[in-house]
Amino acid sequence: MAIVFTHLRSFHAVAENRGFTAAANALHISQPTVTTQVKELEDRYGVELLVRRGRRVELTETGAALFDISRRIMSLQDEAEELLLSSGRLTTGQLRLAAVGPFHATEMVARFLAKYPSIKVSMLLGNSDQTLQRILDLESDVAILAHVVDDPRIYSVPFSTHEVVVFVNADHPWHGRESIKIAELADQPLILRETGSTTRRAFELAAEKAGVLTKPLLEIGSREGVWKAVERGLGIGVVADFEFVAHPRLETIRIEDAMIRTEYRLACLQERQYSPKIEAFMTSVLHPGT
Repeated sequence: MAIVFTHLRSFHAVAENRGFTAAANALHISQPTVTTQVKELEDRYGVELLVRRGRRVELTETGAALFDISRRIMSLQDEAEELLLSSGRLTTGQLRLAAVGPFHATEMVARFLAKYPSIKVSMLLGNSDQTLQRILDLESDVAILAHVVDDPRIYSVPFSTHEVVVFVNADHPWHGRESIKIAELADQPLILRETGSTTRRAFELAAEKAGVLTKPLLEIGSREGVWKAVERGLGIGVVADFEFVAHPRLETIRIEDAMIRTEYRLACLQERQYSPKIEAFMTSVLHPGT
């Protein structure tokens, strides 16, 4: 007994728009049609998918699980349509990119658009946890992560590896030093990114391994905020070397006795790695000459 696609599409629209009227408008069909199709889907399988609360609806546990599946189905349908419209030449469509930072991402987008100028690209920035979740939730097609993902749902390939360094302002006693030992960071006022940051995770893991007790003074959810706090002399920042932007009052210092690295990777869902636009993006980034 197969699910009727139109019924699943109506359920998906209601779940996505949290209402029958909004779903009908999105699908360009009448509200009674949407209501009937969702009711028939529930009756056919003897389940409750939605709880009506006035004009809004809430997903039941079964409804939430089905919504996770329907999002994948609708995403693949969109990809199929893009492929057919472009006759396999990638002349139309959109690529949604999630990234842990703009540094690698802008370079990658430039390479991709040089080969596929008609594809519309959008980008969402966040920490590694947020970026990974965006491809799992189908909010993005490809992710640029700063760590290896141990998840069977994720396909990823390495892009580059970078050293984690600290940086201080011009008034700091360490300004002018080329390197420090990790033990010198014990109880120092550190300005760190939020917990989901891969750079912070790598740094704290290395400190713990070395038996060094670190002392975060501030936790800031943006690179710009960390930069500003260090510039004002509030503490010591931690950053991947390639992300450091030259500044007359800021200077990086290597950690000489600890191997702290972040590995940047391109990632997507396993089931989508052969999507034409995802495959084209990865190829243009990893093999720009082909």
